[in-house]
Amino acid sequence: MFLQIHTLTSYAAALLNRDDAGLAKRIPFGNAERMRISSQCLKKHWRDDFHRSLGMPGGIRSRLFFEREILGRVVASGVAESSARQLTEALLKRLIQGGQDKDNPLRLKQPVLFGKPEADYLVRLIVECAASDIDPVKSLEDSLKAQKGNLQAMWRAAGVDLISGIEGAMFGRFVTSDILARTDAAVHVAHALTVHALSTEVDYFTVVDDLKEADEDAGAAHAGDMELGAGLFYGYVVVDVPLLVSNLCGCDPQSWQRQPQPTLQDTREVIERLVQAIATVSPGAKLGSTAPYARAELLLLEYGTAQPRTLANAYLQALKPKGNPLQQAIDALGHHLAAVDAMYGREEQRFVASTHDTSTIKDTPRAPLRNTVQAVLDHLLGAD
Repeated sequence: MFLQIHTLTSYAAALLNRDDAGLAKRIPFGNAERMRISSQCLKKHWRDDFHRSLGMPGGIRSRLFFEREILGRVVASGVAESSARQLTEALLKRLIQGGQDKDNPLRLKQPVLFGKPEADYLVRLIVECAASDIDPVKSLEDSLKAQKGNLQAMWRAAGVDLISGIEGAMFGRFVTSDILARTDAAVHVAHALTVHALSTEVDYFTVVDDLKEADEDAGAAHAGDMELGAGLFYGYVVVDVPLLVSNLCGCDPQSWQRQPQPTLQDTREVIERLVQAIATVSPGAKLGSTAPYARAELLLLEYGTAQPRTLANAYLQALKPKGNPLQQAIDALGHHLAAVDAMYGREEQRFVASTHDTSTIKDTPRAPLRNTVQAVLDHLLGAD
């Protein structure tokens, strides 16, 4: 079962996502170059929103996880620093083989996502091994070797839920370790693209020195420039609902519908918050100078068992503004959807929320956003 989320969001003069040269990210698509917002950028801002709004354990993505999260907490629990450091280094070496920084054995070569429940468990494991009657490092090694390939099961037995945190449950965690639990992403996020050709300009700005006397050298204290663009973006997100349920509670994805109501309620809360974030949370560099805050003007939700498909090809031919550009984009989406249905048949149930007319999106109930989301979740997970 998949939930597909399509959005149209218009941003005024802004620099939403920069490349390494400080320019707006862009990509060729169809017959024109488009402005782009990367999926990494979108997910980062959504994750920040989840931390504020969801009462579920989050995660820590850092190269310094073992040095600052694990070691610090182990020492705070009463373990001598020398022993804590030795055990933490052994744990890192065993969990992330070949992943240590050569200059600091307590640091990783690159950031890895660890869930806070996972951190709690690893701290507890080190503290228990430090108190062992046998060599603490050997005790730690024996514990990890005994559970090789099954550490996730060990965590479950210890009552640890959401091992990789809500971020890992939604967006996945890739690790090459033979012990750490890899988590497949249940939420798939496309890069957002403008439905029209790229349109930017360079904003030249100056800075005034407030303490400069009137008779001193004329001119600005500093001058600079940045690229700004405005655009109407098509966004696309897919939620693999069975996998999300599985990541949240550890069940087999095949049995997702048979899970207890509290688990399904957690899933409902996560999806509801995700859709809300997609519709209302704005990415953006240069927040102080552009205030790039906008909300989606259209949100189309589809659910069904067929393989998902993007509707970005509605804009393969870049739109040339004519009349109301937003209505033009909605109509293009509706016409493309009708053509896809005519070829493959309609396999999804649809619901839509929009500030504009959606009559071209045929046979699709329209309601305010909250009602639309509730209707979809009632169908997917049962009534609240």
